[in-house]
Amino acid sequence: MQVPGIIEQSMKVHPVGKKLSEVERAYIAGFLDADGCIMATIEPHKEKRYKFRVRITLKITQTNRKIIDWFHKKLKVGTVSINRSTFNWITRDQEMVYEILENIKPFLKVKRTQAQYAQKIISTSVNYKKDLLQVARLADALSRLNVRSKNRRKNYITMIQDSFSSND
Repeated sequence: MQVPGIIEQSMKVHPVGKKLSEVERAYIAGFLDADGCIMATIEPHKEKRYKFRVRITLKITQTNRKIIDWFHKKLKVGTVSINRSTFNWITRDQEMVYEILENIKPFLKVKRTQAQYAQKIISTSVNYKKDLLQVARLADALSRLNVRSKNRRKNYITMIQDSFSSND
């Protein structure tokens, strides 16, 4: 599946969705719903036309390393990290994030709306300033749905608007 707005990588076929059973997709969705997060960050990026880029991150945290290693092995994307007594599986590969969300979205209960926002962000091409502002609004909406982000989230739309000169 080609995601609009993502620069075409090599025409490789990725196993997400093709090698996961329905039970495995539901299992991944359950972990993401309970012990995971879907995050949007907009960060300065010198090479982008409007000097910002948006990235969606998927993260699952567990105290059991075997579970995190299973995610890494099954999804064939992301990294595993250790944070004190917990293990994290994290991916920022936008095409794979989109694919993973597409394959588990029917099974998500708590984070289905977040997944929809994330996919909309990924599939939005930023060709004009208004596109970047729309992505920032979506990132803010996604952040509001994240429990841990409520007290420390950034207001992306304001951050981006403040970076544009009045002549833009």
